[in-house]
Amino acid sequence: MSDPKVNLLGLNRKDLEAFFVELGEKPFRASQVMKWIHHMGCDRFEDMTNLSKALRAKLADVAEIRAPEIVWEGISKDGTRKWVMRMEGGSSIETVFIPDGRRGTLCVSSQIGCALDCSFCSTGKQGFNRNLSTAEIVGQLWNAARSFGPVRIDQERPITNVVFMGMGEPLMNFDNVVRACDLMMDDFGYGISKRRLTVSTAGLVPALDKLGDVTDVSLALSLHAPNDALRDELVPLNKKYPI
Repeated sequence: MSDPKVNLLGLNRKDLEAFFVELGEKPFRASQVMKWIHHMGCDRFEDMTNLSKALRAKLADVAEIRAPEIVWEGISKDGTRKWVMRMEGGSSIETVFIPDGRRGTLCVSSQIGCALDCSFCSTGKQGFNRNLSTAEIVGQLWNAARSFGPVRIDQERPITNVVFMGMGEPLMNFDNVVRACDLMMDDFGYGISKRRLTVSTAGLVPALDKLGDVTDVSLALSLHAPNDALRDELVPLNKKYPI
């Protein structure tokens, strides 16, 4: 049985450079391919015309560019968009784009289900299924950007902000979320400013300091209550890590 193909959608620049070195190629190939994938929305190696035919054939043998499948897309009168995307294994998540003047915010999911069971949250009632891979997280942005057309070519950026406020607790999928943030902020990725990339948490305290040590993004703390007594009822995690 052959080894599974590497999904390049989930590799940040450092990982992609290492991938190309293993193939016997120069590290700069990483930035070339990242531009095709993330700037141009390309998912076919044969279309990457600044790569040699031999390299394109080699990539097709060992790698792929695979995003979650869009099974439904809705657009409201105010420009808000919502996608239902099917993940590997058949489970689905939701991703939402919210326009606000010149700002456009994409709300992405980090898990299928959630283990925190906050009383007001429908996702928590589903229970926890699994963490999303880096490719599945970044793939939400890739799909959304692609739905607007080749916007990078026209120097337009309808998606200016990304928030991790969809399904799941991002800090419980720490490594994959950090890698996704790294790729989203990379100029060869999506060039999202660190001030415009927000990770929202219900208060997983041990991961808060760790996040600040490894990446520089904005943090949003979901309080949902003015005091610990009420927050204990609404957010069970607060009993272990009172805010």
